[in-house]
Amino acid sequence: MRDRPPDPRRLDIRRFAAAGAQLAGRAGADELPRLVADAPLAGDEGVEWSMRGEQRSGAAGAPELWLHLQARARVVLPCQRCLRPMTLPLQAARAIRFVEGETEAERLDEELEDDVLALPARGGIDALALVEDELIFALPLVPCHEACPEPLRAPSGAASVPEGDAAAHPFAPLAALKRGGGSDR
Repeated sequence: MRDRPPDPRRLDIRRFAAAGAQLAGRAGADELPRLVADAPLAGDEGVEWSMRGEQRSGAAGAPELWLHLQARARVVLPCQRCLRPMTLPLQAARAIRFVEGETEAERLDEELEDDVLALPARGGIDALALVEDELIFALPLVPCHEACPEPLRAPSGAASVPEGDAAAHPFAPLAALKRGGGSDR
């Protein structure tokens, strides 16, 4: 009987890292609800992900357990300039060290630049949730086209001010004050 590949939703990090195992797959929108709530996936492509476990020799002789994650996706977001939808590629890559207990994770997280998480007391971790987290972190704060296909049109009925009409400019009185044409003091 052959061993089944590990389940990324219940990944035993200790075994996965000790074996130096690798796992890859594709996740659909239904498997990543937090990501698609903010950024729907483009087309039917889904998210391509991979993960690799690693066990390193630690300074105190205890093994260090690592999980290396990579993910790629294409999402649709509104451009913040023209408000039209745009498709953006997302990429995420992260190495996460797992340690025993929350206290140790917090201590090392403050000391090291590496990402540190506590191992679960029993059971496995949801590695696809970690993939989803990394893609959410990769979302741009202000998505914009490099060059918008069309400028945003002014709403109909919006008053337009001719460029030469300085009196209609809201800061015209301030400009007059600056030139010395203000009221008496």
